[in-house]
Amino acid sequence: MRATAAGLHPMEMSFIGNTLDRRSTQRGDKAWLQALLTKPDTEIVLSTDKSLVFKAGDGAPIGHNLEHARKLGAFPEEMVFLGLRPGTGQALFATTLPQSDDDMAERQDLQLLDLRTLALQNTRSEEDLGALAQARALIHWHRTHRHCSKCGEKTQLAEAGYRRDCPACGSPHFPRTDPCVIMLITDGEKALLGRPSRLPEGLFTTLAGFMEPGETVEQAVRRETLEESGILVGDVQLVSNQPWPFPANLMIGCTGTALSHDIEIGDDELEACKWCDRDEVRQMVDGTHPEGHKIPPSISIAYHLILDWLENRSR
Repeated sequence: MRATAAGLHPMEMSFIGNTLDRRSTQRGDKAWLQALLTKPDTEIVLSTDKSLVFKAGDGAPIGHNLEHARKLGAFPEEMVFLGLRPGTGQALFATTLPQSDDDMAERQDLQLLDLRTLALQNTRSEEDLGALAQARALIHWHRTHRHCSKCGEKTQLAEAGYRRDCPACGSPHFPRTDPCVIMLITDGEKALLGRPSRLPEGLFTTLAGFMEPGETVEQAVRRETLEESGILVGDVQLVSNQPWPFPANLMIGCTGTALSHDIEIGDDELEACKWCDRDEVRQMVDGTHPEGHKIPPSISIAYHLILDWLENRSR
């Protein structure tokens, strides 16, 4: 897979700038991890079930020291090792807190933000956003996989958080990443855009869907497009990819050439779908569309697929 197509600006997409050295071969060394955890410059990313938890104030670090994390209710035995920052060797860990957002709403010394909002604010470096994406995906898996899927026994964190082991039956369990195809389908000078009901009013985007077992990326693009819009797709090109930690997806960006033109919304995924020419898409980008239609924000791969086609940089 090519990392990016000519003309795409990869660093404008959020969550792809993670530079942490994950030290995967040392994750089983408990003494090494404990020494890292207690270093004074180590940061621990904290999260509720919904939000990341930062100290209040501009310029606050993305994590907390061990003492502060424990005061907030974090358990050292449930801390996941994210990696070491290049150059400084500073260690980053992450863990979940038992409190909900409502429990912490009155804390004036803390700031709670969901990761999508943080990315839209564009106040953090790409490196930090990438590390936070890694943290949120891992934290979500640990929160939702506390028990063994074979015998139901409570599992224990292992390999610095990249495995959970069952003490009863010995089964190992590993974090999951769910691959999704996200594709801009074109028919000459028109692009196919759809509107799932879950999106804000007026927002149109590329089609997308989860890959299924036994599929290639190209097959998934064709199947999802046909299921959602009734459009047949021929040639498919892989363009770029993006971690999307909501909760733990890998978005595989593609373009595809339509073999048919008549739209038939075939399932309940979309409430609207239409062919848009370049003039209409330009209005969506510029905020001048007569019906208020718009495209997703620049943090997403969908935005860049659309903009790349609009500017005719790669096709």
